[in-house]
Amino acid sequence: MAKIISIHSFRGGTGKSNTAANIAALLAGGGKKTGVVDTDIQSPGIHVLFGIDQAAIKYTLNDFLWGKCEIRHASYDMSQAQGIAPPGKLFLIPSSVKTGDIARVLHYGYDVNLLREGFQRLIDELALDYLLIDTHPGLNEETLLSIALSDVLIIVLRPDQQDYQGSAVTVEVSRQLEVPSLLLLVNKVPSILNMDDLKQKVEKTYNCPVAGLIPHSEEMMVLASSGIFALHYPHHPVTELYRRVADMLTA
Repeated sequence: MAKIISIHSFRGGTGKSNTAANIAALLAGGGKKTGVVDTDIQSPGIHVLFGIDQAAIKYTLNDFLWGKCEIRHASYDMSQAQGIAPPGKLFLIPSSVKTGDIARVLHYGYDVNLLREGFQRLIDELALDYLLIDTHPGLNEETLLSIALSDVLIIVLRPDQQDYQGSAVTVEVSRQLEVPSLLLLVNKVPSILNMDDLKQKVEKTYNCPVAGLIPHSEEMMVLASSGIFALHYPHHPVTELYRRVADMLTA
């Protein structure tokens, strides 16, 4: 049975999309059929990490939600482009970056219940093992739906007081929604901090496990979202930390 994993952060700029893309690529590289959906329709961006040519995108998640296409038509097989060998598969379902489409979403919205239907169709039609949902930061209707449908929720936060307070809200909401598995991923950790102390502090604060602490990486900054870090730096310590998180999801 496919597993739905939502990657969420209460605030923007935490590295949520990078986390989703890296975990998805590692799952696919490990032989799993994996899909990634960009539900951050108001400010989409994960497609940049996949290096997909905008001219090659005929349909997006927006088109499915507005009844213009079937969800499978908005999915793109990125396996070959990202060097994923069979039996692994890596699919991307992007949101539109067109100004008019984003403005339409902000003004008119859409039927969020179609997301539930779309997720299940993706799982069935692409025979997915894992579906990762890159959510919109904060809490809105589609984010709450994604969290409620998730088998695993990964909350990405930085060692920052605003992130701490906002993440506490998400943790409480996810518990009310009875998400089966909740994990925290602390990202962009300065090297000056003691990792063990930080892990204990975060786990004690939220009373839930920390899946990993990702240190600030100069290589990540230089890559500047022009690719998926784990595929560009397969032997980097940061990649190994992402791999550990991916292994936790397959256990």
